[in-house]
Amino acid sequence: MSDAAQPTAAEVRAAAEAVKTALDRHLAAVERRSGEDDPAVYEAFNQLAAAAEAYDELLYDRYDEVTPFEIPGTEDALPPYTGPEEPHAISVLIRRDYAVAEPQRLLAQAQRVEAVEYGEGSGAEAAGTVHGALGILFGEFEPDEIASRHKEFGLEEADSTLWVTAADEPADPGEWLEAPFEQVDPQWVVCRFDVSAVFDDEVDDGIDDELDEEAGVLEDDLDLDGDEELEPLDADR
Repeated sequence: MSDAAQPTAAEVRAAAEAVKTALDRHLAAVERRSGEDDPAVYEAFNQLAAAAEAYDELLYDRYDEVTPFEIPGTEDALPPYTGPEEPHAISVLIRRDYAVAEPQRLLAQAQRVEAVEYGEGSGAEAAGTVHGALGILFGEFEPDEIASRHKEFGLEEADSTLWVTAADEPADPGEWLEAPFEQVDPQWVVCRFDVSAVFDDEVDDGIDDELDEEAGVLEDDLDLDGDEELEPLDADR
C-alpha cells in the first residue's frame, strides 16, 4: 500500500475507541439479555465484530501490526428465531454434496437399473454417461438410501446440511416448485444440522493435542530426559 493510501494515526486511534465502545455495548447487552437468543446481544456481537475487524485492518495498514485475538465470523451462524411461536407447517431443506469417486461403478449400477427397468437390448443409453447415470439412480432410489449406500454407487460423501424452517401454513400445490430454495428467511429457521470433515479435523486436532500433553506428563513422571537409562528388571523378582 502506498503512503498516500495509508490510514492516519488519528484514524487508527478512532477505530480503537470504536472497539472500546462496542465492547461496552456488548457487555451491557449481555447483562440485560432477556433470553438465550436475545436479538440485542446478537446485534451487539455483530457490531463488536465489525469494529474489531475495522481496527485490525487499519492497524495493519498503518503499523504492519495485528491484534492478538480473533472474533469468529457470523456468516454461518443463524440469527435469533423470529418466526411463529407455534408453526402450523415446516419446510425441510436438505443439501448433500458428493464427489463422483468411481465413475465406472456409478455407470455399472445405473446400467443394472436400466436393464431391469427396460430390459436387455432395449436401446436405452441414458446409463452410458455420468449425468445420465446420476439421473437414473436418483430417480430410482430415495436420497436417504443413496446416502446410506453411496459407496456402492461410486460416490464419496462431502459436506451436508439440513435446515428446518417454520411456516404459517403449508404452501399451495406447485407454488414454489420453480424456485424451491429461494426466499428462505434465516430468522425462521427452527434448527439446522451440519456434517463436514472440517468438524472431524477439529476433533482429531483436539485429541492429538491431548495425547501430546499426556505423553509430556508421562515423560515428566518417568524423568526421561534422554541422559538416564532405566535399570533392567530383576529376573528373580
